[in-house]
Amino acid sequence: MARVRLVHWKASEAAALVSSLRAAKHTVDYDEKLDGDTFRAMRESPPDAVVIDLSRLPSHGREVATFLRGHKATRPVPLVFVDGEPAKVAGVRKLLPDALYVSTAGVRTAVREALIRQPANPVVPVQMMQRYAGSSAAQKLGIGAGATAALIDPPRNYATVLGTLPEGARLEEAPAVACPVTLWFVADAAACRAALPRMRGLAAHTKLWVLWGKAAAGKRSGVTQQFLRESAAAVGLVDYKICSVNETWSAMLFARRKAV
Repeated sequence: MARVRLVHWKASEAAALVSSLRAAKHTVDYDEKLDGDTFRAMRESPPDAVVIDLSRLPSHGREVATFLRGHKATRPVPLVFVDGEPAKVAGVRKLLPDALYVSTAGVRTAVREALIRQPANPVVPVQMMQRYAGSSAAQKLGIGAGATAALIDPPRNYATVLGTLPEGARLEEAPAVACPVTLWFVADAAACRAALPRMRGLAAHTKLWVLWGKAAAGKRSGVTQQFLRESAAAVGLVDYKICSVNETWSAMLFARRKAV
């Protein structure tokens, strides 16, 4: 019938969706781990529909959909979101009102409907990096007035990187107790990977931002968005926000994966 790409973050739970879609004679493309090659393949050979799970990592599912709508080749592909907490689903629905939202039991019917009535003018949400345009570095990183942010391995010019802080906000290197926000500057891939287990413990008590240098700015440390996402996932950390701090630094916000 059709080639469907399934986006789900846990293979054992995705099995029911895979079986349901295959029972409807669809070909199902599924990989538990999404990487650059996966997205490249979708751009080069778009599927007929994409089914995205929202029961796990709904922010990731939202960003996958945003990415797909942001590229001309995948923009017309109909989107079907499955399950998820009502509040999270409502947020995604507001962003992408022309997608379909169903439970696992209704996925076959939804895919059939999506293939019939593809959106003529698909909604294109603002890409994540663009949402922070015009915001200061402190605003992007959640450093508010009077807040204290911890610094780990900051570069010498960190004050320039972070720019003007809100009134009363402070930056501390090696604070005695965890601060509401922690900025960990990473300049070496091996050192980053070695420190991640310790950072997982810290993430229980702070908003953990990992900052790394942009390759376009000449910072070739081996640290990339994909490297951070995969290395952090290996120790039980998941990312849920990304931003461009300035012209030379990017940042991703991590939290500990919820126990299942």
